Amino acid sequence: MALYVQKFGGTSVGSVERIHAVADRVARSRAQGHDVVVVVSAMSGETNRLTSLGHEVAEEPSAREMDVLLASGEQVSVALLSMALTERDCPARSYLGAQIAIHTDSNHTRARIEDIDVTSLRADIDAGVVSVIAGFQGIDAEGNLTTLGRGGSDTTAVAVSVALGADECQIYTDVDGVFTADPRIVENAALLERLTFEEMLELASLGSKVLHPRAVEFAGKYGVPVRVLSSFGEGPGTLITTEEGTMEKPVVSGVAYSRDEAKVTMLGVPDIPGVASKILGPVGKANIEVDMIVQNVGADGSTDFTFTVKREDYAKAIRLLEPLKESLGARELIGDDRIAKVSVVGVGMRSHAGVATEMFDALADESINIQMISTSEIKISVVIAERYLELAVRAIHTTFKLSDGQLMEE
Repeated sequence: MALYVQKFGGTSVGSVERIHAVADRVARSRAQGHDVVVVVSAMSGETNRLTSLGHEVAEEPSAREMDVLLASGEQVSVALLSMALTERDCPARSYLGAQIAIHTDSNHTRARIEDIDVTSLRADIDAGVVSVIAGFQGIDAEGNLTTLGRGGSDTTAVAVSVALGADECQIYTDVDGVFTADPRIVENAALLERLTFEEMLELASLGSKVLHPRAVEFAGKYGVPVRVLSSFGEGPGTLITTEEGTMEKPVVSGVAYSRDEAKVTMLGVPDIPGVASKILGPVGKANIEVDMIVQNVGADGSTDFTFTVKREDYAKAIRLLEPLKESLGARELIGDDRIAKVSVVGVGMRSHAGVATEMFDALADESINIQMISTSEIKISVVIAERYLELAVRAIHTTFKLSDGQLMEE
């Protein structure tokens, strides 16, 4: 008999019919002899609806009050699912984040979990009761409600798994697991049987939306196996585990992409110490996240400095840097908010040379120009024009023979 923490996202509990389906699934797990603790998100679209309401009422709503507002979404889900389970002779008890309690810091709308009191949860397990926990929320030291930000329910599920020492954290979503590429772009993308925490963290950070990076990082830190499954059908899903636990090490496990990219370039900046700090300082102070950075040195002693940001931050970054152009002695400030990032990820890249060449050849064969390159031990990312994104993903996927599970091995 195993202890599973099962998390169901917004689409999984998006209607009364879906809540009944989730209740059936949880009840089956209990009937098989497993102990189950459940974490649920708000019903699909509810968090966005509540966010819109807050901004209709106030131009800049208080972060504390937004947390109170947003935390109400999960309250509906836990109550309805607990009712549905009880109807199936499966005793259940709902909990809000503050009731357990899930202790967080006081960073409203982006809080981080510090500790979880599992006394009530262990009592429920011993009594044969299914605890149904509101994801995405907690309570700070002053008793204020807090929320964890995007992907917060995934993080709640992993944190509860760690605190309870669960055998597996099962993330139920609207896809069958993690694929070698987005099936909407690559029709014959293969379902991955397993990935390492490191690979999944890279994929999540690079655009794969199956799991939130914070949850993967948390799971990897404490070594909690995570399995991504579909709540709409049956199947083994994808197991996220340690590298030592993998049976095979493909050179490339998957292709990820992000459309939400933009780049900013300061042309003709004097090549002197501190110039990078002067350019990126104002950007960082404005809480704009910088991803890739390239600096080229010219023969005349000047440099072209380019960096990428999220597309939503592009206009703000340009506004911040425009006044600096003259003081830095730059020739021109330009940008492009129609770029995309395409990446390949795989632990096998550590010991396999030539992956970059194969990737670049695949793009060259399709006449796709590479604008920027970034690498790590298990990742290669390139920036290209957005209009070539889908073509690039398909070409790279074909090059590394990722279709139908025929992964290229070492």
